Amino acid sequence: MVPPFRCSPGRTRRRRAHQAIKAEHTTLCPNCGAAKRSHTACSSCGYVRPGLQIKTGKGPSA
Repeated sequence: MVPPFRCSPGRTRRRRAHQAIKAEHTTLCPNCGAAKRSHTACSSCGYVRPGLQIKTGKGPSA
């Protein structure tokens, strides 16, 4: 089927208004002070929560 009428540019823009890219919300890592996303491991030290730290691979460990 073919749409009976063409969508106006304003209607298209209103439909796509919520698709804008939003900035990431970051917090400071309590272990090393680097900026990290909430509820994720710190990329510099691997800290997640007290008692849990993940080893981060900075490069080839040979």
